Amino acid sequence: MPEYLLEEIFSNAGTRNEVRMRVVNKFSDENPGTGKDNLASRFTYYVETLSDGNRIYLRRPANLHNGFDFLVCVENYNFNSSGNRTRNFPKHDDIIKDLQAKKEESSDTYRQLFNVMERVYSCNDVLDDEYGGINFNTGFSADMILKTIKWLFIEQDIRYWNYSGRDMLWQGIPRL
Repeated sequence: MPEYLLEEIFSNAGTRNEVRMRVVNKFSDENPGTGKDNLASRFTYYVETLSDGNRIYLRRPANLHNGFDFLVCVENYNFNSSGNRTRNFPKHDDIIKDLQAKKEESSDTYRQLFNVMERVYSCNDVLDDEYGGINFNTGFSADMILKTIKWLFIEQDIRYWNYSGRDMLWQGIPRL
């Protein structure tokens, strides 16, 4: 499975269309598969490195989808809370539940995180030092949340091209 490093060249700045087209154009460089199963082409794109050293990567194609769809995965994380099989890709509900717990822990700190999430949602690049002091006792790190939702937003913009895209996840995020 070919692996690519995108984190050094990818910017989240611009319009939704500019951001999604940078990703789509990168995917368009892929060589096509020649059939199903082992004959399908598969790709891994490393797109972010977290402060703990784990990486966020995109896996294409996604398990059950076609086209430009992809999974947003995080190395060495298990988002499956039921203890069954390991699941290294977060679902929207995983992120939303985690954010709700953070809001309940500290509304002031959550406000800081929400403001940075809003910048990510609005297609702005966010530097690590803009959220480095945002810490919670519960759940995922602010670093993991912000870098993961960036790619979940992009995935939604591509998957739901003609619809609300990133707004589907954004509307589920707990408000201040």
